Amino acid sequence: MRSVGVSERAHCSKQKGKDLFGLMAWRILPLLFLGFLTSYIDRVNVGYAKLRMLSDLGMSEAAYGFGTGLFFLGYILCEIPSNLLLVKFGARNWIARILVTWGVCSGLMMLVNTTSQFYCLRVLLGIAEAGFMPGVLYYLALWFPPQYRSKVTAAFMAGIPLASVIGGPISGIIMKYLDGFGGYQGWRWLFFWEAIPPVLIGIAVFIFLPSSPEKAAWLTTADVNRLNYDNPQNAKDSKLYDSVLNALSSPIVWLLGVVDGSLLLGLYTIAFWTPSLLHDDGIVSPVKIGLLSAIPQIAAVISMVFIGWSSDKYNERRLHIAIPIILGSMSMACIPFLIGNISALIICITISNMCILGALPPFWVLPSLILKGSSAAIGLALAGSIANIAGFFATALIGYARSVTGDMSGVIWIFSVLIFLGGISILFVRNDKI
Repeated sequence: MRSVGVSERAHCSKQKGKDLFGLMAWRILPLLFLGFLTSYIDRVNVGYAKLRMLSDLGMSEAAYGFGTGLFFLGYILCEIPSNLLLVKFGARNWIARILVTWGVCSGLMMLVNTTSQFYCLRVLLGIAEAGFMPGVLYYLALWFPPQYRSKVTAAFMAGIPLASVIGGPISGIIMKYLDGFGGYQGWRWLFFWEAIPPVLIGIAVFIFLPSSPEKAAWLTTADVNRLNYDNPQNAKDSKLYDSVLNALSSPIVWLLGVVDGSLLLGLYTIAFWTPSLLHDDGIVSPVKIGLLSAIPQIAAVISMVFIGWSSDKYNERRLHIAIPIILGSMSMACIPFLIGNISALIICITISNMCILGALPPFWVLPSLILKGSSAAIGLALAGSIANIAGFFATALIGYARSVTGDMSGVIWIFSVLIFLGGISILFVRNDKI
């Protein structure tokens, strides 16, 4: 009988590990990805609805920007409470609740008739969606070890750019071909139809998604026993107070929130305002605007997958985050100079979007590597809360600038500098686990 050497046994064990994590990825990622995809469609579809909604409601650019930003106010206020409840009630149950309630709130946008109603529903949408992304990242950390998390996070977060790839053209088609149907404007039908998927996905999450590896019927006891890496659930915090204190007192978590805020300045500027930039350049067809807006997002999917794979392969996070952010900030600063040249503008937006979104997968691995137990969930929520303050300014300030001066160049340059500083800041995160 042939003896099996140590290296061969190690290779077999590693291969079995890959097969196990591949099985888990195929079982749990599709639903989570679809949920994240619909979350960003429901965030950015207002950018397409704006092309007709403002004139129908008599709303100014400043009012639109402020109202769009109010989403982040609700999101920020409820991010940490939402993740505390996620730990209490279980990730699967809470993620399902989030999906269903934000779908309902998004659908109610169809009935908006006044600026005040628009403001109110944007706040409610932020409250409903709060905790989804950090909750999912915490849930993924229960299943996958650190060396797989950037790839898995990239697969999940690909929903951000794909939301515009899919949502842009669909939004344009709905607005064009359903305009006037049943006596409603196309932008109202846009909110209605794009609110249905998150509700259905939320129901599917509750029915099909296991709450933890131990509850997965398709994993054997041996499989579960092999998942003995240091995931957040393995660390038991003695008190909830300690968990909150650990997260709030961590300088790294606050720094990560600031860095993510710089990322969101770029992400939301491109997501919310690309349709307006294209419209300003003379493109009036909603379908064409949707198709052109999809180009930077398709490219971003590729960059996210590649950078996530590279970060895991070399077990390196800082440079995989800092370099793309810095390059993205430089490209974004060029956008105002290219208005009037559609081809060059799209190329510049594409490069910026690829770099900024490409930094997200390795970035969002960091909190779960630094914090353990429910502190990880709270740390993820805290970083997200700090970051989403930037989301408010990315919409409100540009809306104000467009309303007052008709130009958003100055705000874009300010944002570019802040994004650049965010890329530099990540180099100061010092931890032996990253």
